[in-house]
Amino acid sequence: MSPAVYDNNNVFAKILRGELPCKKVYEDEHVLAFEDKYPKAPVHILVIPKGKYISFDDFIYSSSDDNILHFFKVIRKIAHDYKLDKTGYRLITNHGEGREQEIPHFHVHILGGGSLRVD
Repeated sequence: MSPAVYDNNNVFAKILRGELPCKKVYEDEHVLAFEDKYPKAPVHILVIPKGKYISFDDFIYSSSDDNILHFFKVIRKIAHDYKLDKTGYRLITNHGEGREQEIPHFHVHILGGGSLRVD
């Protein structure tokens, strides 16, 4: 079921409003992608929908099928733009605080280009 309250002051909401900077790698009407500020791999890109979705569950429950399909096609496009389809990559999304979702806005990490760093 869809969560009741979206935090308009989360970091990604501020980035979407232009209140915080980011190094954009892709943007369209529905999706923003940018370099992770604390990369765990040579290529570490965050992909976020522009809607107010708290988690993967919320995104799948609340978004249209067209928007969901577009979001994941953008992830594929970015992976191909960075030639990660040739070398391999990992997609990560965390759901809830119990699984280390630090920012309550649905997002997917694209990691590739070499070994992952574990801190």
